[in-house]
Amino acid sequence: MKAEIISVGTELLLGQVVNSDTAYVARELAALGFDIRYTCTVGDNAQRLAETLKNAFAHSDIVVTTGGLGPTDDDLTKQTCAAAAGKKLCCHEETRRRLEAYFEGRVCGPSQLNQAMLPQGCTVFPNDHGTAPGCGLTTEEGKILLMLPGPPRELVPMLRNYAVPYLSRWADGVIFSTSIRAFGIGEGSAAEKISDLMQGANPTAATYALENEMYVRVTAKAKTKEAAQALCDPLAEKVRQRLGGFVYGTDVASLEVVVVEELKKQHKLLATAESCTGGLLAQRITDIAGASQVFHMGLVTYSNAVKNLLLDVPQEILDTKGAVSPETAFAMAQGVRQKAHADFGVGITGVAGPKTSEEKPVGYILIALDDGERTYLRTMTGRGGRKDRDYLRHLASSNALDMLRRRLLGLPGIETAAYESR
Repeated sequence: MKAEIISVGTELLLGQVVNSDTAYVARELAALGFDIRYTCTVGDNAQRLAETLKNAFAHSDIVVTTGGLGPTDDDLTKQTCAAAAGKKLCCHEETRRRLEAYFEGRVCGPSQLNQAMLPQGCTVFPNDHGTAPGCGLTTEEGKILLMLPGPPRELVPMLRNYAVPYLSRWADGVIFSTSIRAFGIGEGSAAEKISDLMQGANPTAATYALENEMYVRVTAKAKTKEAAQALCDPLAEKVRQRLGGFVYGTDVASLEVVVVEELKKQHKLLATAESCTGGLLAQRITDIAGASQVFHMGLVTYSNAVKNLLLDVPQEILDTKGAVSPETAFAMAQGVRQKAHADFGVGITGVAGPKTSEEKPVGYILIALDDGERTYLRTMTGRGGRKDRDYLRHLASSNALDMLRRRLLGLPGIETAAYESR
């Protein structure tokens, strides 16, 4: 079946909000085996939305709208879609009760209660993270129409918990995908390593670039999820073997998740001392639930005085070698590990820009990892590549996480710095 996604919102057209909804919906539709032919964005204008829906119904079997379901005057999706589908709006009592309970103790005016007005005969998708429900229905011409809220925190759970099960009855076969994530190798280099594995039709393998890393998606289609996965698994294993130690996980959320989980498994404790990254490494680690079991301390030691005061970095090193030097990075990693009584200490110092420092180029960043027996060092030389500050800080923190991962797993390449992902 052919599918189309219509994103509704003037803020999307003007670039004021990034449209991530289309990506979320497209992935789920593709996983159900639907053929996504078109995606488009239309502003908060009933006439233009009506025209867009008319065109969509002409060439697609399934139409999914996102956004425009809220209580304000410019939320016109529900009324316009109902009219296009030949349906009247009526009060959905369960939704009305949910809204009254949600606003208990506060004013729940007519505009809020209007969110309970839904197309007659539709299947209602409760909003477990907001107020505006979604819904699915079949038009008089047999077209399938879904309406979902715009905010991703509301859309994503509704999509997975209600919309996907609703659509699955029309699915012809099942698509299964698995993502093999890697750090330290660019998309082009990875594609060269697995070029022969990317020639198949079912399953398929394709490379994709992310910020500072990349992944390979292996996809197959079959009658059942189990059969599709059985097609994927052998190819995914070949991909992992080809990419070797660059692979940090399969179907995992992030590099920091892998590191925190491995620290937990090994009952190891970590402490960090950061300068140019400004605590970004500590933030990425503590963003992971349960990090308190393995993360003891994170310091941002920006000035030389504080490096000396809190980390016992010798003043002689700071005076003769400078803050951005291997010796300082070593002393930071060793000092924070000892102060925190941790198993591992990480020290990061460097030049993130926009100006050079100590005659070092922008992008020259040193990451040290101390385990009590040895101190490892990665050097980002600053030659070539992107120079924007946020990118360099994120890349440095990713290098630190990769050093930890390789040390924990006994992999080679602990001191080999990674630069571009593309």
